Amino acid sequence: MARPTARVLALLELLQSGGIRPVSELADRLDVDERTVRRYVSHLIDLDVPVESVRGRYGGYRLAPGYRMPPLMLSDDEALAVLLGLVAGRRAGLTAAPGPAASATTASGTTATDTAAAKIRRVLPERLGRRLDAVLSALAFTDPPGRPAAPAAPDPAVLLPMADAVHHHRPVSIRYTAGDGRRSERTLHPYGVVAHAGRWYVTARDPSAGEARTFRLDRITSVRLLPGSFEPPVGIDPAQRVLTGLATAPYRHEVVLRIEGPAEAVRAGLPAGVAIVTALPTPPEPPESQDAAPWCRVELRVERLDWLPAVLASLDRPFVIERPDELRGLVETFAERLVRSARRCQP
Repeated sequence: MARPTARVLALLELLQSGGIRPVSELADRLDVDERTVRRYVSHLIDLDVPVESVRGRYGGYRLAPGYRMPPLMLSDDEALAVLLGLVAGRRAGLTAAPGPAASATTASGTTATDTAAAKIRRVLPERLGRRLDAVLSALAFTDPPGRPAAPAAPDPAVLLPMADAVHHHRPVSIRYTAGDGRRSERTLHPYGVVAHAGRWYVTARDPSAGEARTFRLDRITSVRLLPGSFEPPVGIDPAQRVLTGLATAPYRHEVVLRIEGPAEAVRAGLPAGVAIVTALPTPPEPPESQDAAPWCRVELRVERLDWLPAVLASLDRPFVIERPDELRGLVETFAERLVRSARRCQP
């Protein structure tokens, strides 16, 4: 909160919390000196905000009794957080409450979430409103409805310009820190911003590498819009690109399984972005069999194997481990633990 205007708004928010606030406390909270606090108070008075000065040992500043601010005064960060929360809540079905006003959808398809977002959008400055529109048009989620991700709030200094670049097909220059700590500055043609499994990603073409790549937003320290524009590929799906990129990234273990069941059903039981599921051709049916069950080939790249036995058990489907052999031992140990627990008598 380095800009004076932001600090003036922060001062107003502190005063709105009620009571008399000593100048020394306000200076500490705003990280400025007491003289600057008095100057900010003068700014508020110039804006017709009735700030009163109270003298004495327990003196300071307060808002005039009965004064109420307009219903919405949001910083860029707060407006971004509110709108992203509405979008995530609508997608997960969390914003529809019992009762016709909250849950009804109009004939035009507009929900209560849509109207709430529209009201917020109308009271925002046009500059910020345009940038948030760009974020909403560039954003995609990968987690299925009912199991929403809870990604940490992205840095607006990174997300807003990146969304602008996606929306207007503008190249960007970024400073990036890779997982191994290597830092680089590179030019990207961003296609979309994706929220997946608690993290934020941007999928983009890296002209220097000549291929599409996925970058974590929390590893980007700066974003700068560059002149010119680019043409994104036709029919691109940023969310699917992120999932494919994560599933094919190099990890410590490469796991190959065969699992009985339709590809979609098997895929639904595995973590998105980890597994590549491919339907296998149905073998010729033996005469004594009326139906040949479909099987899938599943490939995973993971850092650890210890969580996989529980996932395979939860699928409740026959499976074959092709590799690695280490996974066989973990599955056997897991199965033995289940058997011992099932046979244990209550003390």
